[in-house]
Amino acid sequence: MSEPQYGGQAVIEGVMMRGKDRAAIAVRKPTDEIVVERIHLRSIGERFPFLKWPFIRGVVALISSLTIGVKSLTYSANEATEEEEEISPWEMALSVVISFALAILLFVAFPAGVIALIQPLVEQSIVLNIIEGLVKITAFLTYLFIISRMKEVKRVFMYHGAEHKVIHNYESNLPLTVENARKFSTLHPRCGTNFIFLVILLSIFFFSFFGRPPFLERILYHLLLLPIIAGVSYEIIKLAGRDKVNPFIRCIATPGLWLQKLTTVEPDDSMLEVAIAALKAVLPEEERNGSNV
Repeated sequence: MSEPQYGGQAVIEGVMMRGKDRAAIAVRKPTDEIVVERIHLRSIGERFPFLKWPFIRGVVALISSLTIGVKSLTYSANEATEEEEEISPWEMALSVVISFALAILLFVAFPAGVIALIQPLVEQSIVLNIIEGLVKITAFLTYLFIISRMKEVKRVFMYHGAEHKVIHNYESNLPLTVENARKFSTLHPRCGTNFIFLVILLSIFFFSFFGRPPFLERILYHLLLLPIIAGVSYEIIKLAGRDKVNPFIRCIATPGLWLQKLTTVEPDDSMLEVAIAALKAVLPEEERNGSNV
């Protein structure tokens, strides 16, 4: 099987795929034309090798993904609509910042508030942390369930499924075609959904070392621990994406695969075409022209 180097994300009416030194955003315009934007990636790890070290590289990858994600969403939003006024990168960045703030409110502040209320009634700190983890997971599942009912979000989730199917197609060494991609699963172990679930799960473990801090300190500790937890989660995701997976790693990663049943939807053939166009745009020249694509 091909070395798993490629991944991406769903955007508005399209897919962004990322390779080692380039990314590509493929979007289907209202005219039915597929347009592709290529982005050259500059690896900061080449300048500062220590940023490639295990656990550190996960934080770097997260920041890089957020940056490319904003560019991809901005491009797709402008190409997928017929409006004359374009969305600027700053406007999209602002929406991402607001979304991040709401995520902190929902997945950090709200669970911490629940714990502050019940803390006097629970003696064991580990029990408190487990309850907090369950509150986070419940909030996350509720959020996914609600947004998955929105028509626009459902289409994004369909493109998410297309992205996964095409990555599976590539990793199987079969030619990249709609017919081949169609038969693969919409679930993939290197998905961002797995990453988010692992962050929630590992926060229970890491936060168990901090006892029973008050409300504001609890929020602060969560934010300070986030880079560490993200780094560990990234390494687990990389291990889960290998051909041969350790049973313990598989066990940890499996709930994240189940969650993808909420964040991916079976795509149609036109969406698979878009995902294939995005992936081909980031493949090396010899692979684009080779028999496997």
